[in-house]
Amino acid sequence: LVSLTDVVKRFGETVAVDSATFSIDRGEVVGFLGPNGAGKTTTMRLLTQYLEPDGGAISIDGLSIEDHPVELRRRIGYLPETNPLYRDMLAGEYITFMGRLRGMGTGEIRARTDDVVAQTGIEAVYYRPINQLSKGYRQRVGLAQAILSQPEILILDEPTEGLDPNQRVEIRSLIRDVGTDRTVLLSTHVMQEVRKTCSRVVIINEGRIVADGSVDALVAGHGGARVMVELEAPADAAAEAMGGLPSVARADALEADAGGRARFAIEGASGEDPRPDVSRLAAARGWTLWELHLAQASLEDLFHRLTAESAGPPDETGDETADEASGETPGQTSDEAPVEAAGEVEG
Repeated sequence: LVSLTDVVKRFGETVAVDSATFSIDRGEVVGFLGPNGAGKTTTMRLLTQYLEPDGGAISIDGLSIEDHPVELRRRIGYLPETNPLYRDMLAGEYITFMGRLRGMGTGEIRARTDDVVAQTGIEAVYYRPINQLSKGYRQRVGLAQAILSQPEILILDEPTEGLDPNQRVEIRSLIRDVGTDRTVLLSTHVMQEVRKTCSRVVIINEGRIVADGSVDALVAGHGGARVMVELEAPADAAAEAMGGLPSVARADALEADAGGRARFAIEGASGEDPRPDVSRLAAARGWTLWELHLAQASLEDLFHRLTAESAGPPDETGDETADEASGETPGQTSDEAPVEAAGEVEG
């Protein structure tokens, strides 16, 4: 349904998106992961036409966004990272206003409003000013406007950022519900959300797509299981010796204590199990082996491996410049601004 092919976006000398290529099938919920400044927000703004690409092609259902901008924009619902709410409006008033901006008629807005209010659970705050709502309820209102026009595609940029754990669970459940009959691209820093919400993961680093697939397939394909080792041995010497074993692709020292024990994470080479070689090495060197077991790698391990090795100093230029390039509608205020009102409604 959604396709990006060799997409490039530059801001001056900075390449924010570098030949990005991936696609999203109809009905998929895809997690879009990457460190700060990796190009997630810029890519989402290219998809939603807030920004224009400098190269490559973006299409929806086979139609180019360059040739069919208005038609394709109508098929997308978007919740930006900074929720663009008019805080002096009532929640219901804001939803109606957004429907009018999308060209919906009065009758259609009324009919759809009943559905989205129930679906997003904002009945209790429908007549409350937005500036009196908690962050959780403000995110619900933002999601309500995003699905009001029944878009086929939903693009959510960090929808749970700044929420407490209970609010995260509620919004995650809500995303699963609204995503049952839509195609969803969801960016987040929270790996648990990806595990519980997404059918597939795309990882971007320094503007480049570095991984694409199901969580289980990606973890298995990038090292899969690890061997955890605890030795009574000099940490540096043990890491070097284990790293030189033919069955070991990588040996990382994790921690060492004052008593001379050190812990290591070992990755097998080409799917090999390095435990026999590690055991023989410890015996040959006279090292006491306290622990040697297989541990399944996690999505966090995969993310760190794919993004930390090639990452330089943090660089937010790409996404920050995107903010300046897209601008804000007059009257909008950042969702990160302090909540003004007494009597804030929790949720």
